[in-house]
Amino acid sequence: MTLREERRVKKLAIIVNGKPESGKDFLCDAVTRPARKISSIDPIVPIAKLGGWDGVKTKKSRKLLSDLKRIFTEFNDLPTRYALEEYHKFLQSEDEILFVHIREPDQIEAFKKAANPCVALLIRRAGTEETVGNVSDDGIDKTSYDCTYENDKSPGEAGEDFRAFISRIFERYAAET
Repeated sequence: MTLREERRVKKLAIIVNGKPESGKDFLCDAVTRPARKISSIDPIVPIAKLGGWDGVKTKKSRKLLSDLKRIFTEFNDLPTRYALEEYHKFLQSEDEILFVHIREPDQIEAFKKAANPCVALLIRRAGTEETVGNVSDDGIDKTSYDCTYENDKSPGEAGEDFRAFISRIFERYAAET
């Protein structure tokens, strides 16, 4: 019998979305519950780097990543397949939360339909409302979310506030798996 079998663990997948520079990574990294973080762009990054991308996110490189992601989504749905494979690994782990960064409404819906329990979270921050110039970042407002976090605090205050916010979300939606 494994430790996982001996102790039932409440789990929750949280789809995270928001405009660039809204603080998504910073906030997810501030959570102290056992958690892991993935992005549906993860399998695309090595391809972009092979093609010469230096890892710096600019408007031009964000468009490159968005276009490559769209191409692979149309070809074999690589981003969603990757996210679901990671979700199944998460279910076998001791982690309680899986943060899944997904931008596109159709991929959000596909992941949400396959993962249970799962909630979609929008992180907003004043000053991040500009158009970025690619379908992934510019389509963020074209989906509905279960909850929204207004990232309007200093970094020191935001981490603590977000941890409390996630605790409330976790207690409301998490289920034993």
